[in-house]
Amino acid sequence: MSETMHNSAERGLAQTGEIAAQPRTAAMRWTRERTALLALVCLLAGTAGGWSIRGMRAATPAQATVAAAAVKQESAPAPQPPGPAQWKEMADAQAAPLIEKLKSNPDDADLLASIGNLYYDAQQYPIAVDFYARTLKLKPADAAVRTDMGTAFWFMGNADRAIAEFDKALAYLPDNPNTLFNLGLVKWKGKTDAAGAIAAWEKLLATDPNYQQKKQVEQMLDEARNHVAGGAVAKSN
Repeated sequence: MSETMHNSAERGLAQTGEIAAQPRTAAMRWTRERTALLALVCLLAGTAGGWSIRGMRAATPAQATVAAAAVKQESAPAPQPPGPAQWKEMADAQAAPLIEKLKSNPDDADLLASIGNLYYDAQQYPIAVDFYARTLKLKPADAAVRTDMGTAFWFMGNADRAIAEFDKALAYLPDNPNTLFNLGLVKWKGKTDAAGAIAAWEKLLATDPNYQQKKQVEQMLDEARNHVAGGAVAKSN
């Protein structure tokens, strides 16, 4: 997959994007899917727009000159990010005490979901999906976990399964903004289904007009609508 996305920490759907997550309480929490999808969109928007997400402002020419000089003076190479094997090692270490607890209570849905979240965050998506599936056998109506599982399937390259899980999540929680956000993104980027993406995002904004990433959604809506309009013009010619 060449597209990047965000998740429920919201990790983003693309492997380079990351969705930011809030505390996972029963009442409210960011879903990994949104973090993945959202983070991606925010990152792309920030890069293309010339502003920094951290500073939210452009550097002045003087600041840019000083920064460039500082970079030239840096002789030590930047530390390399962990590779897949290292991520898994770290996830295994963090998950070990939770898995030990699970032995005495194998039907603890919250514990299963927490383990799944650890592996999702470490980009160990097949393992995360396994724990999410076990969670959903116990709590099939948990729309947040199901959305996270759908997002993991997206990262695994399975757009159809991701959409199927998003649809199931929406059957339980029809107005879940994070699910609608990711559903639209996967339909648009994974299936080139502009009409489906538009329907999901329009419903998102209609049911949650103060959605935190409203501007990004509106930008993506414009892109999808322009695609539909362009296709209509091509057919008429």
